[in-house]
Amino acid sequence: MAEGAGALRLIDTLLGGEPGVISGVFVPGPMPAIVDVGAQTSAETVANALAELGVGPNDLAWIVLTHVHLDHCGASGDLAERFPAARVVVHRRGVRHLVDPARLVSASAAVYGPLAPLYGGLEPIRQERVVEAPDGHHVDIGAGRRLRMVETLGHARHHMSVLDEESGAVMAGDALGVRFPGAGPYPATPPPDIDIERWLDSVDRLDELEPTDVYLGHFGAVPEPREHIGRCREQLLACATAARSTLPEPTPERMARALETELPMEREVGDPSALERWRRLRWDVANHDGLAAWAGSLVPESAPDPEGAAQPGR
Repeated sequence: MAEGAGALRLIDTLLGGEPGVISGVFVPGPMPAIVDVGAQTSAETVANALAELGVGPNDLAWIVLTHVHLDHCGASGDLAERFPAARVVVHRRGVRHLVDPARLVSASAAVYGPLAPLYGGLEPIRQERVVEAPDGHHVDIGAGRRLRMVETLGHARHHMSVLDEESGAVMAGDALGVRFPGAGPYPATPPPDIDIERWLDSVDRLDELEPTDVYLGHFGAVPEPREHIGRCREQLLACATAARSTLPEPTPERMARALETELPMEREVGDPSALERWRRLRWDVANHDGLAAWAGSLVPESAPDPEGAAQPGR
């Protein structure tokens, strides 16, 4: 576990025992919270990190989820059992997947393929423990501290970012891309339901908050938050250009070539170890699939599911 800005604490969930891949953020107070909890295979790691922070089984009040991709929410069912007083806060489109996760877990296994065991699944959570959070919903941490849920669609149709009103820090989930330690940022555009146009609106919303700090799910606090947000916007515009260049017949293969022209990963990410991690986890392939699906939705006869299946992503 590493310290974040102010009173927040960054928790490394150690996916597969590897540091620096997926993080959560602990928010202390009379009714403490953790924002994002990592994959199910990391539940023990997260529980131990909370114990090191002095959080007993009946102390944790809130498990706050930015979205219901398994790398961010998979441990929530196990942790809800370990911390029976905690309630789970999620976007309205995520509620059904926490209560009955069979569809989510099945779809995730199909997409992750041989890597599915790295993430695990998701234990169901009783409906009465799940809080459906609309845009602007406040989570009370006590002593005057509140977290504000900010709807930031684009990476997923059930994505929210979390503003700590006390410190001004934003826990952005995947709304502001991936930035492994020592590397440059790159968007996370996996299937099934990315929407670049909505995503750009979400980036503008986060910019308007003028955050003092930005925490990414992958991974941790970024240097120069406003500069990072601006670069995220530029990268999403490049993704949109790449996607539209593949019309009228977008395929993942054509998308990979278009991205290599518009937004080459080697240039943007830079760090060789980070590039190796992107490819080993096959997140680069997921980006091609997600952008190809979005480009396909721009063709008039394509009609996406209005609710969208909550599949894995990042």
